[in-house]
Amino acid sequence: MSNEFTFTINSIAFDEHYQPSDSTRITTNFANLARGESRQENLRNALTMIDNRFNALANWDNPKGDRYSVELEIISVDMDVDSEGNGQSFPTIEVLKTNIVDNKTKKRIEGIVGNNFSSYVRDYDFSVLLLNHNKGKASFSIPDGFGDLHGKLFKCFVNSPAYKQHFTKLPVICLSVSDNKTYHQTENQHPVLGVEYLPNESSLTEQYFKKMGLKVRYFMPPHSVAPLAFFFFGDLLNDYSNLELISTISTMETFQKIYRPEIYNANAVAGKCYKPNLKNSDHSLTQIVYDREERSQLAIKQGKLAEENFIKPYQSVLEQWSASYAL
Repeated sequence: MSNEFTFTINSIAFDEHYQPSDSTRITTNFANLARGESRQENLRNALTMIDNRFNALANWDNPKGDRYSVELEIISVDMDVDSEGNGQSFPTIEVLKTNIVDNKTKKRIEGIVGNNFSSYVRDYDFSVLLLNHNKGKASFSIPDGFGDLHGKLFKCFVNSPAYKQHFTKLPVICLSVSDNKTYHQTENQHPVLGVEYLPNESSLTEQYFKKMGLKVRYFMPPHSVAPLAFFFFGDLLNDYSNLELISTISTMETFQKIYRPEIYNANAVAGKCYKPNLKNSDHSLTQIVYDREERSQLAIKQGKLAEENFIKPYQSVLEQWSASYAL
């Protein structure tokens, strides 16, 4: 069989009128914001926070702090899983793409794709496979080959003609730091990314993303209170412009403030030796309604959906493809 799957990329604007489609993973933080009575207010407030943070970081030639606006697109990736070409597709990945509008020059500047990262197969790996593997066991362990298929699917997508046709640069994914690791501040400092931190050990998430071909570095941007995890290919500090990096920071820090306020909206700034704490009571809440509990329950449901509609029916196709896929 072919060593490549075919990917279809669709995009929809993430603005105050956004409504999640039926195929959207509703565990995704931006989809969660767009539900319920406060949906439009939630979206408006989140987008205002992103713009304000962007202008605070891009403060050169920007005396009023209103030069830039960030426009977001939700990028949905479907994969053709039928080798016979019968059009059977499965929604594999969803990411955010930033675009920067310079209100002074009226130019639109392409931002970064990646940012937030959602994946049905990752839901399956963490919320079904890993849980079942450890059920009833005294000590935690990881199944053989954990993350191999997902990693290869992601690399296949990034190397695909569809990706190259739509995006000029490789993705950068920005996540929260882990609350079971300790981070130590280094002397390294970047004008936009801020102060670099190093973790005391590798995490399962790091290992999982490594199979996707991604490296990780941790930076606390200026006027932030905690480091962010940046997953990337190549050279994070030199492959992207300051405005591109600011678009990712402003977007993802806003989302983290909303659904990880104990870490990213804490009232105290991370010190030289920092251990994130999701039970930290000394934090402020944003004016945005977000259901974190529901989100974790939905991850299990969507992991099972992936198992029933993708992993099991196409098991032999996926195993054969994975075995032959050249990394």
